[in-house]
Amino acid sequence: MARPSDRRWGAPAMRSMRRRLIVTADDFGMSLEVNEAVEEGHRSGILTCASLVTAGAAAEDAIRRARRMPGLGVGLHLALYGAPSQAPAREVPGLLDPSGRWLGERPVATGARLSLSRSLQAQVRTEVGAQFEAFARSGLKLDHVDGHWHCHQHPYVLRTLMELGTSRGLPAVRVPYEPPLPSWRAAGRRQLVRRTFHALAHRPLAANMRRRLRARGIAFNDWFFGKVDEGAMIASHMQQLFVHLPPGVSELGLHPATATWPSEHAPPAHWRAAEELAALVDPAVRAACKREGIELIRFGDLSRC
Repeated sequence: MARPSDRRWGAPAMRSMRRRLIVTADDFGMSLEVNEAVEEGHRSGILTCASLVTAGAAAEDAIRRARRMPGLGVGLHLALYGAPSQAPAREVPGLLDPSGRWLGERPVATGARLSLSRSLQAQVRTEVGAQFEAFARSGLKLDHVDGHWHCHQHPYVLRTLMELGTSRGLPAVRVPYEPPLPSWRAAGRRQLVRRTFHALAHRPLAANMRRRLRARGIAFNDWFFGKVDEGAMIASHMQQLFVHLPPGVSELGLHPATATWPSEHAPPAHWRAAEELAALVDPAVRAACKREGIELIRFGDLSRC
């Protein structure tokens, strides 16, 4: 069972007191720098999963690398903004930015419109289906689905990805809920108010996701880390997180890269992508994980539990 201090934050029923950890790199396929980091982080470090942007500029390179790494759990990084579209532009005009070149970068506005517009919902369904089809063409085994900027939290997007994914053998979905207390302790007891507000604001979305995924028999993680501290999961932070990791299945989400990559879809300039890669392959980080008795797993391992 969850500890009393965790229950107040909407903790799911713990499947065991064991601490298991999925370590995921997002944006796989967006650039060669990201792909190189994914390969190095998996072969030489603690990276267990990566999430593929099927329309990314380096998606084909990512797929080739993934085929050489059968132990890497590769999932679909569903993108509805801040990335290239997979469907033809003429089929998803409401999702594109004013230039019509890529998916717009206003997640809150897009989410609000999506709740009210059946036309936009139809376009989202088209884009989600196109990304599932592109992943299927890769020949890779689908390990999980998550969302670019966590777009899959939106109730309509979640429903759509479950409907389209079930027939494709969807095994697991990320629930991006970060409990504030372990996160706060790992970060040197900084930003408690911000972390608490973030947890409270996302608690209803997380509860909805868990309820719907459980009803479909789709596996999911209990906790997620790397939202409030996005782009700054460096070695010292990881080691502290391992000390304070709660029981159950946690996911650590990162955005590693070998270098800053120039693109309209690149993450913010202040993100420490190269340092996140360094943390993944740091022997001290691996030793800390082992010392704390944390089991490294993939999403796909959950569906076999």
